[in-house]
Amino acid sequence: MLESHYDALRHQKKKEVRVGTRAGSISIYCAREAIADSKVAWDAVPKDRVGIYIGCTEHGNVETENEIYNISKFNYDTKFWSHYHNPRTVANNPAGETSLNLGVTGPSYTIGAACAAGNMGLIHATQMLRLGEVDFAICGGVSESIHTFGIFAGFKSQNALATHDDPKKASRPFDKARNGIVISEGGALYTLERLEDAQKRGAKIYAEIAGYHVNSDASDYVLPNPTRQAECVRSALKRAGLAPRDIHIVNTHATATPLGDIQECEAIRAVFGEECPDTSINNTKSFIGHCMGAAGALELAGNLPSFDDLVVHPTINVDDLDPQCALPGLVLNQPKKVSKVDTILNNSFGMLGINSTLIVKRFVP
Repeated sequence: MLESHYDALRHQKKKEVRVGTRAGSISIYCAREAIADSKVAWDAVPKDRVGIYIGCTEHGNVETENEIYNISKFNYDTKFWSHYHNPRTVANNPAGETSLNLGVTGPSYTIGAACAAGNMGLIHATQMLRLGEVDFAICGGVSESIHTFGIFAGFKSQNALATHDDPKKASRPFDKARNGIVISEGGALYTLERLEDAQKRGAKIYAEIAGYHVNSDASDYVLPNPTRQAECVRSALKRAGLAPRDIHIVNTHATATPLGDIQECEAIRAVFGEECPDTSINNTKSFIGHCMGAAGALELAGNLPSFDDLVVHPTINVDDLDPQCALPGLVLNQPKKVSKVDTILNNSFGMLGINSTLIVKRFVP
């Protein structure tokens, strides 16, 4: 289990933290920090033209489990049940709390897309900007999953929860001895604008969204479908007008489940083959665990610095590479210095067969 650490009271009052949820608090913190980093004149931004799109794997379980525990101490008398429970557990809570904190009156809602949700927040925001529904978007993903008993029990029942004598090595995608997921929490939100608007105000542009795609396996509740995953990647490349050899970093979704990693490697192998010498492949979950709905957004953030320093972070904890996960360009255990990073492809897949691929490119003035 990996827990995020932040000062909730930096952007909220004590009562707001007490009444709200941890997912809402993480979202508010990330949104405020993103806005500050963007240097936008926030007070002058028309709040009805701002959209908030936050991906989330699940919401409400933490609050419900806590309430059940609390009333268990009073013989389950529901008069002790919090009257804040309903607004805490509605699916749009993280985005709703953020809109309340920021005074945003434009569309604010949560996107449920399992573990593809972080990517989906960015993809949906892109679509809304292109449609002209908003002029400024706050988007990404958030997760408070480590605080619910149910998610641990669920993965344990599936034999998908990682174990290791050394907790720092428990998350080990592609290793032959991998045995499951390390559940973690966190959030990553971005400010997204149309390129011309960002340029007009002289914003620092970390990257441009070049392409994306979302599809569904329609084949199993849990087991991934490499054919559909490969189709998702190919469609994102087509939208971006790029060939596989044009991608410099592939951030894999791999969660360190025995079959899931093999299936994704099969999909990547089908798309990138053996003829992409400039393509490096890595995994961020080996560092931070699986942040569920926040995973895609956080993992993208972990790779964006490569545009500046030309260093590809590795997949760590790989002591014995699984031959079925051996891919050309796989970066293992040590960072890799490269000559060029102009594109990053970010995969995020989820239960019930939802797949998402997001491609970003270096901004060139």
